Amino acid sequence: MLFLAADHRGFTLKEKIKTYLFLKKVVYEDLGAVELKPGDDYPDYARLLAEKVLGYKDNVGIALCGSGAGMNIVLNKFDGIRAGVGENPDMITAQRRDDNINVLVIPTDFVNDTDAYLMVDRFLHETFKSDPKYQRRLNKIKVIEQGN
Repeated sequence: MLFLAADHRGFTLKEKIKTYLFLKKVVYEDLGAVELKPGDDYPDYARLLAEKVLGYKDNVGIALCGSGAGMNIVLNKFDGIRAGVGENPDMITAQRRDDNINVLVIPTDFVNDTDAYLMVDRFLHETFKSDPKYQRRLNKIKVIEQGN
């Protein structure tokens, strides 16, 4: 299942992505913000998203905020979340193939709508390269997560 979450700075692009996903017949759940609230805080939405993504192994998420940094920091505090900030579609291809990210973070202040749609497509369709070196690296990350 795909989950979406955005703070006030990501809200407008999230709404556009929802329309894009609807047209592509992609099923998703919107975790908020459900309306534009300038005083909201990204950690609240990042937590909701992380909890949903961790609920089942095939769940993935898309988070949107101004710089991408805030959502990314909070999301990566959760054991099992591998969030990556995307500035262009090629970054997302690499992050899905090499790092098996399960959350795409879109920095809405720095990405145009077209690139955002392309990143969403890459995120949803690229798969992890099961090359031993990439799996070895993910295993090392898991050890670090468990030790902290």
